Amino acid sequence: MQVKPPKKEKDSRRSVQWESQVPPPRRRLPLLLRILRVLGGSLSGGMLLLGVIAGIGIWRSGEQFVNGVRMALTPAEPEDQVDVRTVVVQQVRGASELATAVFTMEAVVPTTSIRTLANYEVGKTTLIYIAHGEVRAGVDLSELGPEDVQASDNVLRVMLPAPTILDSKIDVNQSEVYDYNRGFLGLGPDRAPDLQDKAQEAALERVLIAACEQGILQEASARAELVVGQLLQNTGFERIEIESRPFADTPCASAGATTLQ
Repeated sequence: MQVKPPKKEKDSRRSVQWESQVPPPRRRLPLLLRILRVLGGSLSGGMLLLGVIAGIGIWRSGEQFVNGVRMALTPAEPEDQVDVRTVVVQQVRGASELATAVFTMEAVVPTTSIRTLANYEVGKTTLIYIAHGEVRAGVDLSELGPEDVQASDNVLRVMLPAPTILDSKIDVNQSEVYDYNRGFLGLGPDRAPDLQDKAQEAALERVLIAACEQGILQEASARAELVVGQLLQNTGFERIEIESRPFADTPCASAGATTLQ
């Protein structure tokens, strides 16, 4: 009888023990998940790097960076609305003196006074006065209002007030009595002050009439348009149109203020 040799259980156990120590094969992730994991790691590293760079920038810029953040977070202030008409009016109103036309003239005026007795002339006094008169005409730009200014597109239109006689006067410092004669034997009345006053009034009227005949109002209007046009050149409009209101001849009939210097 043949006896079979016993099985080597020890080797079998070793084999089993060795097989149990081998780790199971790792389960591989899908390709898409692996790509996302790599990108996630890269982004994390990139964000960390950007954070470091930003921190260094903040540390170096200091107050400038803080001010920049403050400006970015602060809402912008609303822009101021400027009325162009009001600006133009304020700019023009102070230029009245620049838009003044002056007319000067010398007038020789004789005046007389007669002494009578029983309706007969017994004496006569004559005074000859040389008067230096001056007439000023212009446009009162202080009367300009916002309704006289129109702004459309790139065109600025301004309507100036009508010119007027601002002042008329006799300059007594440059005027003189040329001759004063009381006639034969000095029988004429001694009325020098009264005759001089009458001569000044007549001379002033002559100077005013001459100024109106020479077109002083037209000159004042043209001068005002020129001055205002120059003042408004830098307002930003491509075209500026300046006009004056029509005037009547009545200012020349009434001289305005009459004064003596």
